[in-house]
Amino acid sequence: MDAFHPPTPRPQGVLHDLGLTPTPTDLIAAVKAGLDSRVFVDLARRLGVSEARLAETAGIAPTTLTRRKRAGALTPDEGEHVLRLAALLERATQVFEDETDAADWLRSPNLALGGVTPLAFSDTEFGAREVDELLGRLEHGVYS
Repeated sequence: MDAFHPPTPRPQGVLHDLGLTPTPTDLIAAVKAGLDSRVFVDLARRLGVSEARLAETAGIAPTTLTRRKRAGALTPDEGEHVLRLAALLERATQVFEDETDAADWLRSPNLALGGVTPLAFSDTEFGAREVDELLGRLEHGVYS
């Protein structure tokens, strides 16, 4: 099975709007340096979910999130989880050509994922790859 790949960067897009330079080298550097906790807060807003729900999906305990926000940065592991979700919003935005529609799709139960929302399904690397593949099928008109 192929590894999850972030979407091809656009000059302007979700990752850029989150304050990230959407090149693989720069994204890796941002994660290793400690992703700014403001990226997490802005991503929750863009997805239309509470910070608590996004933290649960990203595997960050509520008390840990409070500490990270106070410190201003996520650990590399936490940042990688958050970046995975941001990349999926970017990919869905490319497919649906609208960020609001993309966020709605990510929050809506999906039959192809067993009735689970794509966002919840993306709480693991394997799940995120499945969501990415589903977006690819939708983009190419393959019924799922």
